[in-house]
Amino acid sequence: MSATISSERTTLADAFAACRAQGRAALVPYVTAGHPSPADTPHLLRMLAEEGADVIELGVPFSDPLADGPTIQRSSFQAIEQGVDLRWTLARLAEFRQTHDTPVVLFTYLNPILRHGLARFLEDAAAAGAQGVLVTDLPVGSDPELEERFAESPLDLIRLIAPTTRPERVRVIAAASRGFLYYVSRTGVTGAQTTLAAGLAAEVAAVRAVTEVPVAVGFGISTPEQAAVVAACADGVVVGSALVDLLGREGVEGARPLVRGLRAATQRAG
Repeated sequence: MSATISSERTTLADAFAACRAQGRAALVPYVTAGHPSPADTPHLLRMLAEEGADVIELGVPFSDPLADGPTIQRSSFQAIEQGVDLRWTLARLAEFRQTHDTPVVLFTYLNPILRHGLARFLEDAAAAGAQGVLVTDLPVGSDPELEERFAESPLDLIRLIAPTTRPERVRVIAAASRGFLYYVSRTGVTGAQTTLAAGLAAEVAAVRAVTEVPVAVGFGISTPEQAAVVAACADGVVVGSALVDLLGREGVEGARPLVRGLRAATQRAG
């Protein structure tokens, strides 16, 4: 997919379909808006697009990020200390969208959305150029009225499935999903790991068997070698904490080789 903007906006479905046609999994890097510094965010988004990210997860800094491990929590707090919030994040996304069409999913919690105003958020996020939103604390069925508002919007509401999710519940979540399903590779919070969970391929296969929506795997993937293992069984590979940690230590350009290596690892053998 071209990093430069096209006349028509690329959807999440488009992105995953293009990857499937190329015989590879989609690379979905996660970054926190405003980290490692607010001034870095425009450059960071461009770098991810240039190095072949198929979808970008753009985290909205939040003061109580319960699903996130220490690395992403730290990045969120640092961004908040420098004045970064949802409105700022949407403004940077709008700037990025002027030159790049790489799909973006806003990774957030419900509180910032409600503070912004749901109707206003849906309108502003779409206008800024978001293709989807992942709301970590809005499980399927928890607020049908709120979920219906998302369903009526142009944004794909990305849903989470955990290893502990019961098969019947997986089918319910899959039926309510648009864009892609995010399969959490292990229990607990986000964070880079040295090994992947045993049985991951079988778990992903079970989810893919009950849905036509692409399945991306995240939580704990930190190296190109791990990305290659996930790419062999899933439609997408999500990398967050390892990238955020490297950005904090070495900056945007220091993280470029990792993104490039991850992108190469998404190509399936044969």
